Amino acid sequence: MPEFLPVDEQLDLLQKGAAEIIRVSDLRERLEESRKTGRPLRVKAGFDPTAPDLHLGHTVLMRKLRHFQQLGHTVIFLVGDFTSLIGDPTGRNVTRKPLTREQIDANAETYKQQVFKILDAEATEVRYNSEWLDKLGFEGTIRLTAHFTVSQMLEREDFHKRFQAEQPISLHELLYPVMQGYDSVALQCDVELGGTDQKFNLLCGRELQRHYGQKPQIVLMTPILEGLDGVQKMSKSLGNAIGINEPPAEMYGKLMSINDELMWKYWVFLTDLKQSQIDVMQAEVAAGKLHPMEVKKSLARTIIAGFHSEAAAQHADENWARMFQQKQALEDLEEVTVPFSEIAGPDPGQIRLPKLAVRLGLAASVSEANRKIAEGAVKLDGETSTATLFSVGSLPARVVVRLGKRAKIAVIQ
Repeated sequence: MPEFLPVDEQLDLLQKGAAEIIRVSDLRERLEESRKTGRPLRVKAGFDPTAPDLHLGHTVLMRKLRHFQQLGHTVIFLVGDFTSLIGDPTGRNVTRKPLTREQIDANAETYKQQVFKILDAEATEVRYNSEWLDKLGFEGTIRLTAHFTVSQMLEREDFHKRFQAEQPISLHELLYPVMQGYDSVALQCDVELGGTDQKFNLLCGRELQRHYGQKPQIVLMTPILEGLDGVQKMSKSLGNAIGINEPPAEMYGKLMSINDELMWKYWVFLTDLKQSQIDVMQAEVAAGKLHPMEVKKSLARTIIAGFHSEAAAQHADENWARMFQQKQALEDLEEVTVPFSEIAGPDPGQIRLPKLAVRLGLAASVSEANRKIAEGAVKLDGETSTATLFSVGSLPARVVVRLGKRAKIAVIQ
C-alpha cells in the first residue's frame, strides 16, 4: 500500500497558487481517506488541442497536475479531441471556428510531446474524451442534456453577455459544458483542475456526478497568468508570451525583463517550490538579505532547466551575465597573441594601450587610438579606460579590448 505524506504537507503544495478550491474541507477529507485506504486520488485536467504550440501560461494547470503526481496521486491528462470539434466558447463573443479531425489529431500529438516536459510520462494516464463521447450516441446525449435547463446554461457569464447583447449562441456551444462534465463521470474523478474561466464547466462535472451516484469532484481553479507586460493574459497574439519550446537564451532574456511583482507570481505558478519556501525567499528580499536580481536569475534558471536542461540554463545565465552585467558581446571573440615586448610601457608590467589597440587591428594608428581613448570609446574587460597605460599582474595575461562595436581578446605573453 503506497504511503502518502501527511495531509497538511500535501495541502502546502496543492493550495499554492490556487485561486479557488470547491471545497478545501472536501479536499482535506478526500486526502485523509486516501492516506487511510492507500488509494490515490484520480485527478484530471482537460486540454483541447486547438493550437500546436504551448506557452508558459498553458503550463500552470500542467504543473498543478505534476504536484498531485509528485504526491503519489493518479494524474489524467485528458485530450479533448471530441470537445475540440465543438470548440470551447469560454471568453468568446462569437462562435469558435471548428477544427477538422486531422488538425485536432496533429495538435494532440504535439501537446503530448510538450506536456511530458512537465509530467512523468510513465506515471501519467493519457485519455481522449472521444473514447466515451463517440459512443454516447444521440439518445445518450438527449438523456445527458435532460439534467440541465436552458436557464442554467444562460447563467454562464459569457453566454449571458452574448444573450443580453443579442449575439448568436449556437446550440452546439450549449453542449460543451455538458460534455466536459460527462468526462468527469466517465473517468470517476476525485479532483478536476481548470482555470478560473472554466468554473461553470467544472461545476457541471460535480452536478453530473451526483446524478450518476458518484461523489462530486473537488474543483481546483488556477488564475489566468499574466504575460511579460504584467497586465494582460499571456498570449502569443499579444506578443507577451514565452513558448515552452523557445531557445534557452530567449526564454532567459524574456524572464529577466519581467517586473519584481510578476516574478513572485511566476515562482508560484511556474515552479515546484512550496508556498512556504517562496514565503521565506520573499521575507529575505524584504529584509535586504537577498537581492531581487538574484531571485529573478534563479527563477529563470529553474524554468529553463525544467524545459531544457541544467546545462542549458547555466549557459543562458552566463551569456546573459556577459551581455548585461559585464557589458560584453555574446559573439565568440577572436584571440590574438601579442608579445609583451611590442607593447611594453616604461615601468615593469605596464602596457601601452594605444600600441595594443593598433596591434589588435582595432585602430589604424597610435594617434587614432589615443584620440579614441580620450573620447572614452575604449574598454578593457568591460570597463571604460581613459588612461594610455595599464598594468597586468603577471604573464601570460588575457585582456578583452573593445573599441566601439569591435572587440578582441589579447593574449599577452
